[in-house]
Amino acid sequence: MSIKDNLNNIKSTLPQHVALVAVSKTKPVSDLMEAYTAGQRIFGENKIQEMAEKFQEMPKDIKWHMIGHVQRNKVKYMAEFVNLIHGVDSFKLLNEINKQAKKYDRVIDCLFQIKIAEEDSKFGMSKDDAVALLKSETFKELENVNVVGLMGMATFTEDMALVEKEFNYLKSTFNELQTCHAKLKIISMGMSDDYQLAIDCGSNMVRVGSSIFGSRNYIN
Repeated sequence: MSIKDNLNNIKSTLPQHVALVAVSKTKPVSDLMEAYTAGQRIFGENKIQEMAEKFQEMPKDIKWHMIGHVQRNKVKYMAEFVNLIHGVDSFKLLNEINKQAKKYDRVIDCLFQIKIAEEDSKFGMSKDDAVALLKSETFKELENVNVVGLMGMATFTEDMALVEKEFNYLKSTFNELQTCHAKLKIISMGMSDDYQLAIDCGSNMVRVGSSIFGSRNYIN
């Protein structure tokens, strides 16, 4: 099936309130343009420099989401154009995003990445860290970032009961954090293999790559 057909099939399964991020990492611009022509406007990348190169080449009505782990020294390369940063896992990173956004007179939307899986390879802050940060005076001083939701990555497993438990934990964390930060509106969880379960657990933004573009071309 074509990228257009894959995209339309997935969109037909999504409730109206759920946003689809087409995860286009490692894919050529021609593939992204096929999705763009089919109506997709939100693309997710996990390497800042690759995203910046695609931004230069592609139409400017695209919303670029940074979905991977962010190194602070690379924030400057995307501060001019990034629409949403999913993986904010520390105050130091949030502060750097604020600093770089200020240079372009922008306010950049961000999601706190909450660690919901036990795997050591997963990044993220704890619920307690997120609460403390949202309530801190230093957070209130950041004028060029807007924390609008949470992101979580479930354990890479075929045990759907475990994945469901982790998704439910992110949803309950979201509900709790909303009481101290009313701007929270996005729950980004769910990928190609589990996005339907994520939606059932409260996700309103899913990150789907291989089901749209096919398996990834990993480049060394």
